Amino acid sequence: MPEFEDRCRLVLVAPAAESPDALAGLLEGALSGGDVASVVLPQRDLDDKAFQDVCATVVPVIQKAGAAALVSGDTRVAGRVKADGLFVVENVETLREMIEKHSPGMIVGGGNAKDRHSALSIGEAEPDFIFFGKLDGDIKPEPHRKNIALAEWWASMVDIPCILMGGADASHALEMAETGAEFIAFGKAVFEAEESPETVVSRINATLDEKAPRFED
Repeated sequence: MPEFEDRCRLVLVAPAAESPDALAGLLEGALSGGDVASVVLPQRDLDDKAFQDVCATVVPVIQKAGAAALVSGDTRVAGRVKADGLFVVENVETLREMIEKHSPGMIVGGGNAKDRHSALSIGEAEPDFIFFGKLDGDIKPEPHRKNIALAEWWASMVDIPCILMGGADASHALEMAETGAEFIAFGKAVFEAEESPETVVSRINATLDEKAPRFED
């Protein structure tokens, strides 16, 4: 992903949409709200053809805004649409395979870190990032307490950047940044809020600019 500044940066988890063009419009609006390090594109229940059509439409929108497009799904799609990277959620073995095959040409990171042991197993694969939480885990307003604790523990001892998944309320952004995580992720909090995605992204960045802890060189 693009180099982070001296404070935590925002990652967006793309929502489901009625069409590729509709998703492109949502993302374009959100990305106009300020700094976004990357956008994760989950395949969800789309077949490979439909997912490729979505990615082909939205990846250029993401990249034009200066963010990295990370595909979470059929890994062949990422190469076909010239995405910046892969988000692997299956298991450590699959993550290792993808790192061996695609790194360093592409960003390759992984999630499914449910506890310290699984997190360290993922870390041994030396991914570009580790993700705490689930891409669709933003059911409650607040981030999961277990993920907060894992991110705080990880950030204090491991150099591999981590992304901490938030809940459905973006007001928890500062609490998440205070774990020391390099990146915090939101989905529903941005795309299902009463305000526009652009407004929410702008407010998150303003909070991080003003109050988030700064990283040491």
